[in-house]
Amino acid sequence: MGAPRAHGGFRGASGVGRVLVLVYAVLALAATGRSTLQLLTKFDEAPVAYVLSAVAAVVYVVATVALVVRGRTAHVVATIAIAIEFAGVLAVGILTEVVPGLFPADTVWSHFGRGYAFIPLLLPIFGIAWLESQRTTARITDVRHHRPQ
Repeated sequence: MGAPRAHGGFRGASGVGRVLVLVYAVLALAATGRSTLQLLTKFDEAPVAYVLSAVAAVVYVVATVALVVRGRTAHVVATIAIAIEFAGVLAVGILTEVVPGLFPADTVWSHFGRGYAFIPLLLPIFGIAWLESQRTTARITDVRHHRPQ
């Protein structure tokens, strides 16, 4: 989802986009590993928290793949996944601050991602901003390529 293509799609990420994809991929792996271990070994201790960690892992995997894949559909999927991520971080973050005993174990999104250096809170802001910049760039390119001669 880097530079726009003449037909309005997106090429693979470059520059800031590559860093964004890399961070999403690392979070996807970390959340997947953490949630898999929790679900397999400690599910009875905190089922809601561990299922939420698994949901976060799925969201990160979907966002990562959608950020890498070309096209408008992938752009929409990435936007939706990142919006879900942001809503999840905010909801779980607020709940873990207001009702600390609600989750007996932390999730990826607990306390706004404190266990992950608050990256889960900041990443969707950068993700949506980057996706929007790519969409705007694609529109400008479309206008330039469809100008009557």
